[in-house]
Amino acid sequence: MSSETKPKVVLAYSGGLDTSVILKWLCEKGFEVVAFCADVGQHHEDFEAVKAKAVSCGAVKCVVTDLRAEFVTDYIFEALKCNAIYEGRYLLGTSVARPCISKEMIRIAKAEGAQYIAHGATGKGNDQVRFEMCAQALDAKIGCIAPWRDAEFIESFKGRKDLLAYCTKHGIPVDAKPKSNYSIDENLFHTSYESGCLEEADVTYEEDMFKMTVSPQNAPESSTDIEIEFVKGVPVKLTNKTDGTVKTDPLELFMYANEIAGANGVGRIDIVENRFVGIKSRGVYETPGGTLLREAHMDLEGICMDREVKRISEHMAGEFARLCYNGFWFAPEMDLVRNSVTFSQKDVTGVVKLELYKGNVICRGRSSPNALYNPDLASMDIEGGGDNFDYNPSDAAGFIRINAVRLKTYAALRAKTQE
Repeated sequence: MSSETKPKVVLAYSGGLDTSVILKWLCEKGFEVVAFCADVGQHHEDFEAVKAKAVSCGAVKCVVTDLRAEFVTDYIFEALKCNAIYEGRYLLGTSVARPCISKEMIRIAKAEGAQYIAHGATGKGNDQVRFEMCAQALDAKIGCIAPWRDAEFIESFKGRKDLLAYCTKHGIPVDAKPKSNYSIDENLFHTSYESGCLEEADVTYEEDMFKMTVSPQNAPESSTDIEIEFVKGVPVKLTNKTDGTVKTDPLELFMYANEIAGANGVGRIDIVENRFVGIKSRGVYETPGGTLLREAHMDLEGICMDREVKRISEHMAGEFARLCYNGFWFAPEMDLVRNSVTFSQKDVTGVVKLELYKGNVICRGRSSPNALYNPDLASMDIEGGGDNFDYNPSDAAGFIRINAVRLKTYAALRAKTQE
């Protein structure tokens, strides 16, 4: 079959064992393969080596795109604007990267005239859903190949031993280092660890596993004092008051937030979460910069966001997290949520002072030109509310009586039914 008649596929490629086998397998199945590797901030990745390996495995080319700046401004900061957190604990480090990667993969597929995209996500995980839902939302005409759901592929590769044998047969270079006893996903936002030994929910991980954070026990004995400035809910300046470092570029700011928070042991969690496909999974995550910026952002909202707007925005944060986690980034309901979040942030401008110490992010003060906080109104030492507020403490008696009407009614009903 000539290259002109071969169907073309863009493969999300990491250079690891699974995607290298998938690349060669797709070539054997008659596809012309364009490998795609997204740079979203993986630690110490040699992209030239990844490109060379992809071509040696049969790819016609390997495209590496630096998505780090876009990942920060268009995805991470969008999540931080609404304090998004899944099931009250997970900061969506993997989830929020997938639409960023998917968007670029579809762009490349269109540019290359590819009829398909392919990925190495497993048939039990969330990533298969995220990649494919995002891809179909962006271009439904492009099909998707998922080898780990293909009966023939699964029959041929029942485990790591079969994958390694295939590499030996086809001369695919394999990393000589021992395989980690867990799987790792890395990007600027976080590093996640799951599977392998971590599939046992009560197994304790090894301290040397972590890449972005020191143990709080090993963090410095002296704290780090910083200030973070936000404009409309987005961090625009980070100042280290301890050594004078200042960062304003979004990518540099976020990377520095990772650096100082990680050095102080901030951002580790070990959780069991609910995958979209209905399976519980255990994950260990480290999200240092994201944890720091989220804490600062939530604190600033406290001084300059209206109470009822805050209540509704907390609901939107839950929806944002659920939609992002489940792969609906490009869905109309996510457009609604994101636009609503942006509106809610119009007055969230100001500076938060923080102290980082042994895994803790401690707020030390905040200020905003849009502050709704009024010290005279809040003061226990001033009878009214100052010159501009007609607040009479005696009015609270009527306020309490009115709000207690339904409580009295409910209490009377309970007394009657218990007679």
